[in-house]
Amino acid sequence: MKKFLFLLLLAASATAQLQKIEPPFWYAGMQHADLQIMCYGPKISQYKVSTSNGVVIKNIQKTENPNYVFVTVDTQGLPAQTFDINFTAEGAKKPAFTQSYELKKRRENSRLRKGFDASDVIYLIMSDRFANGNPANDSSPSLTEKADRANPGGRHGGDIQGMINHLDYLQQLGVTALWPTPLCEDNDAKYSYHTYGQSDVYKIDARYGTNEEYVALSKAAHEKGIKLIMDYVTNHWGAEHWMLKDLPSYDWIHQFPGFAQCNYRMTSQFDTNVSEADKKLCVDAWFVKSMPDLNQSNPLLLNYITQNALWWIEYADLDGFRVDTYSYNDKQGIAQWTKAITDEYPYFNIVGEVWMYSQAQMAYWQKDSKIGAIESYNSYLPSVMDFTLQDVLSSVFNENEATWDKGGIRIYNNFTNDFLYPNPNNLLTFIENHDTTRFNELYKNDFQKYQMALTIMATVRGIPQIYYGSEIGMSGDKNKGDADIRRDFPGGWKGDTNNAFSATGRTAEQNRFFDFTAKLLNWRKNNPAVHFGKMKHYLPDNNVYVYFRYTDDQSVMVLVNNSNKAQSVKTSRFQESIQNHTAVYDVLNQKRYELGSEINIDAKSVLILELK
Repeated sequence: MKKFLFLLLLAASATAQLQKIEPPFWYAGMQHADLQIMCYGPKISQYKVSTSNGVVIKNIQKTENPNYVFVTVDTQGLPAQTFDINFTAEGAKKPAFTQSYELKKRRENSRLRKGFDASDVIYLIMSDRFANGNPANDSSPSLTEKADRANPGGRHGGDIQGMINHLDYLQQLGVTALWPTPLCEDNDAKYSYHTYGQSDVYKIDARYGTNEEYVALSKAAHEKGIKLIMDYVTNHWGAEHWMLKDLPSYDWIHQFPGFAQCNYRMTSQFDTNVSEADKKLCVDAWFVKSMPDLNQSNPLLLNYITQNALWWIEYADLDGFRVDTYSYNDKQGIAQWTKAITDEYPYFNIVGEVWMYSQAQMAYWQKDSKIGAIESYNSYLPSVMDFTLQDVLSSVFNENEATWDKGGIRIYNNFTNDFLYPNPNNLLTFIENHDTTRFNELYKNDFQKYQMALTIMATVRGIPQIYYGSEIGMSGDKNKGDADIRRDFPGGWKGDTNNAFSATGRTAEQNRFFDFTAKLLNWRKNNPAVHFGKMKHYLPDNNVYVYFRYTDDQSVMVLVNNSNKAQSVKTSRFQESIQNHTAVYDVLNQKRYELGSEINIDAKSVLILELK
């Protein structure tokens, strides 16, 4: 009995001494072979650290906080196995406590996984507002904010199971990639539903589900041909993050000391005339007071978030990242982070949120940018978001009369600057997202204008992203607050009177939006010309914009009539693109006809014509 009690006390002592170890496990055969293991517990740095099985310790780094020790081990060439990490008190012959650590086997061909690209259509979900698949996890005893669907800015109960339950719906819609807003734990006392202020980056928020359920979502999505993109935050954590309660080092975060408000002037990152004080208040200041700014120039922090990102890719079998507030990071640090991921997974895709309204400024952040090269900078970021196109599409369809700088010419001009981008095909295109007024709010649910915008999205270069509910005409005004643009999807909660997940549950208007969206996106799935084909466009005439997407084997002609009058377009003007084709297939009207000297197009409408 005494021996049993002794063993219990010994186990309790070890648990108290080592409270966290991260990453919790790793994988054999990774390019990132120098594994930095963070060990946390009361005064843990006072112990000597050793390992078993011949695992080599390359470095042991302590900080001014004695509760941390960072142990770097060499995993190069090691097979999948479990080894021990021993902690021995000064002068002792035996370890005070031991922690086993596992190197797991990687999935076959994991390194060569193919990320999302221009052949995909991405569906962005506000995770708390899509569907409540498991009401039992709406609140958690370990987390502060409880469910309150009556509170517009509260937790409503959307979760991972809700996404799994409606993968068939996404497949029917023509979606091929899923981007949920962040799912890791956010223990803020209020407004935690957006989850961009994370409190544990190795743990799925219990109100969304478990780590295992996230892996199950990935597996179920892949079985239906849908890729999974993680919304990753490198710039900041939430103030409730466990590590910020006991900082490893003063410079783990940016301090002034403490909080300083970001000025949000991202141009300071490359402005040759910038004041250093202004630049510091963009890059180092906090996005908001509840989100302390991470210091990516701290090597320990940078390695911590790099390994965390790699761990999630391997663990959850991910296909891409969307990186929040990418251009607010220390630009050298975020470039190292991005390069480490794409070195490990050369075909993985990462899209960064670079919210700027100048193509030159956005292009600066794309991998191999000639603009960045002026100052010898390369972000290594494969994709950026096309905010200039989104800005144009948010107002252009109300410009019925063409002028020198109004109407279709604004759409045309957006693409004249494509020469600035190293890879225009790898831009993320969208008409709205979780931070903007909804498209159908701006245009008062004008179905014709939705058709025009979505057709452009689906047929120009880049990777189209749609925001949950666009496809059923959901609206919402940013000026009324974030909750209005992040409404609950109808039918996602038990007792909803309108179930937009099924044709019979949708209203006639919702079906009108859905049917058009599904027809367009499912057609797009099988059309290489609009995936990776070249683009040739023509100056708008009478507010009609015409462009072609083409390969050696396929050619698609798109006509967008932005005027409020029907138009007749002479085909002779486009002979260099039409060439020897004599017939067309009208994709939206699903009919084939001979190509004559003119094409008639209704007011505020689009035509998608496959040349035959």
